[in-house]
Amino acid sequence: MNKIALAVLLTLLVVIGINNLGDIIFHEETLEANAYPIEVEMAAADAGAAAEVEEKGPTLAALLQDVSAEDGEKVFKKCKACHTADEGGKNGTGPNLWNIVGREKASVAGFGYSDALVAKGGAWTYEDLDHFLTKPKDFVPGTKMAFAGLKKAEDRAELILYLRSLSASPMGLPAVEEVTEAVEAAVEGEVQ
Repeated sequence: MNKIALAVLLTLLVVIGINNLGDIIFHEETLEANAYPIEVEMAAADAGAAAEVEEKGPTLAALLQDVSAEDGEKVFKKCKACHTADEGGKNGTGPNLWNIVGREKASVAGFGYSDALVAKGGAWTYEDLDHFLTKPKDFVPGTKMAFAGLKKAEDRAELILYLRSLSASPMGLPAVEEVTEAVEAAVEGEVQ
C-alpha cells in the first residue's frame, strides 16, 4: 500500500511540477494597447462590402429569373423518394408538395409534422424554402426531415421554381432588388 500511495503522490507532484515549470518558462503579459494600431478607411470598408456581395452571388430573386422549372423537375427526383407532387396526391414519408409555395407550413391534413415545424408557423415564402432546402435541420431544428440539403444555390432556385409551377395559381416571383449606390460606387472604384 505504501508503494502505491508513494507512486500516486509522486505522479501528482511530477504533473503539478511540469505545469508550473511551463508557466514559469512561457510567461505571458497582457498588453494595454495594440502595438500597431489599424486604421480603417471608409473606401476600403465599401470595397469590402462590394466584395462580400460578389462572394454571396446573385440573390434568390435574381436566380429565380434565370433558372428553369424543367431543370427543377430534374432536381425534384431527389425528393420523389419521400414526397408526391400531384394535385390531391397522397402523403408519403413526407407531405404532398402540391401548391407548397405560399401555403402555410405544416398544413397538409393527415400528415404528422414535427412539433418544431408546427411551431415555426407562417407561410412557405421563397426565402423560407431556400433556407429550408439549404439545410432543413438548420432552418427548423428538430425537424423530422432527414434530407441533408442542397448546397448549390442554382439547384435550390430551380427546385423552388418547379415547386412554384405545381399550383393552379402560382404565386408571383419576387422582385429583383437593385444594388445600393454605396456598393455600386465601391465596385466602380475598384474597376478604375
